[in-house]
Amino acid sequence: MRLSTSNSCFTVLVKILLLYWAIFLVNPIQAQNSGSPSFSGLYFPPSGSSDWEKVTIPDLGWNQNLLAELLAWLPTQDTRAFIVLKDGKLVLEEYWGAKLTGTGEMDQNSYWYWESAGKTLTATLIGIAQQEKLLAIKDRTQKYLGEGWTSMPISQEKNIRLIHHLSFSTGINDQVANLDTYSPSSFTYLAKPGTRWSYHNATYSVLEKVLEKASGKEFDTYFKEKIGDRIGMKGLWQKSGQNTMFYSDARSLARFGLLLLARGNWNGNQIWSGPYFDEMIQSSQKLNQSYGYFTWLNGKENYMLPGNQQRVSGSFIPSGPTDMYMAVGGNGQLLMVVPSKNLVIVRMGGAPGNLPVPYLLIRQFWDRMSEVIR
Repeated sequence: MRLSTSNSCFTVLVKILLLYWAIFLVNPIQAQNSGSPSFSGLYFPPSGSSDWEKVTIPDLGWNQNLLAELLAWLPTQDTRAFIVLKDGKLVLEEYWGAKLTGTGEMDQNSYWYWESAGKTLTATLIGIAQQEKLLAIKDRTQKYLGEGWTSMPISQEKNIRLIHHLSFSTGINDQVANLDTYSPSSFTYLAKPGTRWSYHNATYSVLEKVLEKASGKEFDTYFKEKIGDRIGMKGLWQKSGQNTMFYSDARSLARFGLLLLARGNWNGNQIWSGPYFDEMIQSSQKLNQSYGYFTWLNGKENYMLPGNQQRVSGSFIPSGPTDMYMAVGGNGQLLMVVPSKNLVIVRMGGAPGNLPVPYLLIRQFWDRMSEVIR
């Protein structure tokens, strides 16, 4: 009897071990990302290669006539590069010349600026630095920039923390002539941190120095080590006036979008993890629910636009997917990630209006795109 019981227990133990092996060893990516059932079906293009697996429009069942209309409309809006990924695979990759300026046509190797879409990349780097315990977003900004980085009394300045920069809620006066200037004299008190949302570009720009101080590395070097070289992104950070802007080809922006879609896991290599990256794509404050950590969110109850304190009810992009989140930059630099559909969409170029956040262009795009993929 004892021998029989022992054999029975051994058999059960073997079955448990085999089940564990099947779930966690054969498919480690799925085990690490159990909250994203479709994650294991993503394709990742190889680094250092132009190879990128494709999927056809007929395979997806999209409306080809409406897609043709969309592709005819995009260059009329000065679009220069347009990429769509489904499950990581290339669906569309189109390039045009700039209609509004008459400059030459972009191609797969052309570099273009990200404008404020680079803010989302910076937010990601801050998250990685926190994961490495180089900083914490609840830290006072003074810890990295020293006392006197503003012209406020120290008693006011010490209340500003890194999270207030990420959420654009530092309370620093945005009623100034140049929102790109980050000299101490340009940073004056207007509101208590966390009580006023304001798209103040200079309060973002100082995070470059924060990250360099925390990591002991140049900003561009830290980016390449932690993200760029690991997923095959081309590009570099360069000074543009008082700002530091990221330049890359359109495919590199798509690679970053795919990494976001995969929640920081690139073909089995975990680039980042942790609660910060969930918070990044959630409302970072109650004032503008459509804003996370330097990332725009769709499907929320209200939104605010740069330079305006009015809170508007409803979704930022009414015709867009409610779970979509975006990296958005001036002149229509767009990275749109839609987890529910495993979509990544890139748009680069110019745009009518020269707005820091071209929300009308995004709305017009999704009015068309939503009909294509329906």
